[in-house]
Amino acid sequence: MSFFSKPILAIETSCDETSAAVIVGREVRSNVVASQIAMHQKWGGVVPEAAARAHVQAVIPVIEEALAKAGIANDALGAIAVTNRPGLVGALSVGVTVAKAMAFGLGIPLIGIHHLEGHILSTLALNDTPEFPYTCLIVSGGHTELVDVQAPGQYRIVGQTRDDAAGEAFDKGARLLGLGYPGGYAIQQAALTGNPTRYALPKGLSGDTIDFSFSGLKTAVLRLVEKEGANISVPDAAASLQEAIVAVLTERSMRAMDQLGSRTLSLVGGVAANVALRTRLQAACDRYGYGFFPAPIELCTDNAAMIGLAASTRLARGESNDFSMDVYPNSDL
Repeated sequence: MSFFSKPILAIETSCDETSAAVIVGREVRSNVVASQIAMHQKWGGVVPEAAARAHVQAVIPVIEEALAKAGIANDALGAIAVTNRPGLVGALSVGVTVAKAMAFGLGIPLIGIHHLEGHILSTLALNDTPEFPYTCLIVSGGHTELVDVQAPGQYRIVGQTRDDAAGEAFDKGARLLGLGYPGGYAIQQAALTGNPTRYALPKGLSGDTIDFSFSGLKTAVLRLVEKEGANISVPDAAASLQEAIVAVLTERSMRAMDQLGSRTLSLVGGVAANVALRTRLQAACDRYGYGFFPAPIELCTDNAAMIGLAASTRLARGESNDFSMDVYPNSDL
């Protein structure tokens, strides 16, 4: 696998993190993230218009910080990479507009990267990287997919959620239990002292499937809160919710590995930072003799380093975009 030899400035503004990174080959020289979590907490979720305005304010300072930390001047850059799909259209437009202006002004290549490809290839930052082909579990607030990864740029979704993503179930559950936003970390912390078998919650979809469904789980948590009222044990409910999600993600991943004849599993996306999930998947892979490669914790949530890593493989193959490149809020992998 080849990588682009010149420094790449990567920009990520698809949702609620403004991020810029400098990548050389597959080395992450800097990765700066300005989070909007504090702003969105008062609304209990991401407000698209507010997110776009925050990106406008943060993007230039974040880029300047990334370049300074990497010790790279503008005129030393070899390409500009940016997330242009999928995501919030206003948020994406901020990053793409800045990327186009910089690429044009510096006279260097521009390349748009799919957000999910960035997540998939975030494991390239590991010292020991998975060998192709392998199976990848993407788990985040907006995505839950099992992907057959044949090579950089060659992906096939083999399993996916039929309704809501696992991260959305964490967020909804946290709101119902009064734990706030973002839900994944709040549930994980509350679950530390909880009993995961206290409340029976559904795992969604029966039979020999590698798809997911979390809408029923969200409804079940709502019904649990309504039934138990003030008597509910929040730690037990959080632990039970986490158990339901982790169990089904692990079960489907092992089933997909078996069906594909795969020997290696990678774990990426925001929910990949969940300790219970990483621990359960590691144990399952050890049991079956599979290799397991979770993304570095710092590259699980949205960040520009993963976009730069994906771009490095594509630029090395001679790929780039012209200045007519658009943003796409919805885009298949």
